Amino acid sequence: MNTAAKPHRVVIVGAGFGGLETTYRLAGAPVEITLIDRRNHHLFQPLLYQVATASLATSEIAWPIRYLLRDRKEVTTLFANVSGVDAAEKRVLLEDGGSIPYDTLVLATGARHAYFGHDEWEPFAPGLKTLEDATTVRRRILVAFERAERETDPERRAALLTFVIIGAGPTGVELAGTIADLANDTLPRDFRHIDTRKARVVLIEAGQRVLAGFPDDLSAYALSSLRSLGVEVMFGEPVTECAADGVVYGGKKLEARTIIWAAGVRASRAAEWLNAPADRAYRLQVGPDLTVPGHPDIFAVGDTIIINGPDGNPVPGIAPAAKQEGRYVAETIKARLSGGKLPPFHYKHAGSLAQIGKRLAVIDFGWIKLRGAIAWWIWGIAHIYFLIGLRNRLSVALSWLWIHARDQRASRLITQGSSKVAS
Repeated sequence: MNTAAKPHRVVIVGAGFGGLETTYRLAGAPVEITLIDRRNHHLFQPLLYQVATASLATSEIAWPIRYLLRDRKEVTTLFANVSGVDAAEKRVLLEDGGSIPYDTLVLATGARHAYFGHDEWEPFAPGLKTLEDATTVRRRILVAFERAERETDPERRAALLTFVIIGAGPTGVELAGTIADLANDTLPRDFRHIDTRKARVVLIEAGQRVLAGFPDDLSAYALSSLRSLGVEVMFGEPVTECAADGVVYGGKKLEARTIIWAAGVRASRAAEWLNAPADRAYRLQVGPDLTVPGHPDIFAVGDTIIINGPDGNPVPGIAPAAKQEGRYVAETIKARLSGGKLPPFHYKHAGSLAQIGKRLAVIDFGWIKLRGAIAWWIWGIAHIYFLIGLRNRLSVALSWLWIHARDQRASRLITQGSSKVAS
């Protein structure tokens, strides 16, 4: 009696850049894929700050996972929360008590913001990793201006019009520049009792540079550009307290009603699930083939892991790196199924990009460095290219052109309990 061989069962946890790329690249392989995510959408995280600053709508940077994979009959998408992994029984454990068996497991579980031992700061200083985070930040920014319009006490009004961003990496720089643009160019004509151009945007960095991962000259250009937009940049004084009424840094209290955290990330609990080695940010330490030590049937990619690139430095936690890792894992799985083997993973850095306000950016391609308006156009084209679907590309392009030409942002909607804000 002939029985057909069962397809190889691949379970992928996380539908971010790494998980989705692995799924895409396994097309045509003799596998049965289960993709699990606790959200029903794939998110284009590099533009999340633009939702937070009312430049883009949520639907322009996120897509339903089921829609993206609707033509892949071998892929089952599950909307569920993973609570652990039983490596001995080769099962993924779900929070509702269920479990999913696997032959090969891919962990692409991402990361959240880290408060360096001060998780109690999160209610006062939200980070920016999810759509919910972005709409929370957008609400707080816009409500601050609305409350300031009604406030008659000068000190309370000043606190409402003070916006603090903690951390001067790409997200912090992009947020600071865009909030300054919002206050200086978009909102002045909308209010009658306040001058939004008097808003303070304060960027606090514990180190000595903005965009520390960029070359010195581009970092210096970014700093100069931020200051030309009116952003106050504070170096060398880490924040020691966050509260509803402001922050303390360098021993000084700064009254502020809107605080945004952009200072660090912490990987998911994947290392804990497997009792595997991890760094201080809880990122899994994987082998050269992106497998978890002691578990050749478990791969991990993206923000979940730490692995060094050819230059000896850790591969950055950016979308192109996660996509490269996802592509490598898919090719490795296919090679194993056909009896082959691939050489170790080799990361190729395509470049670093960061926007500074609506008409300026910096780009480091290694062989060439760009800054200013030309870099902004290239930054925009690159991001539009990586968006999914023609409709989204056209929509984002038109939104940016409108902002560029008219200084208007169409997504200035206050949602989700807007009245609950510090006064």
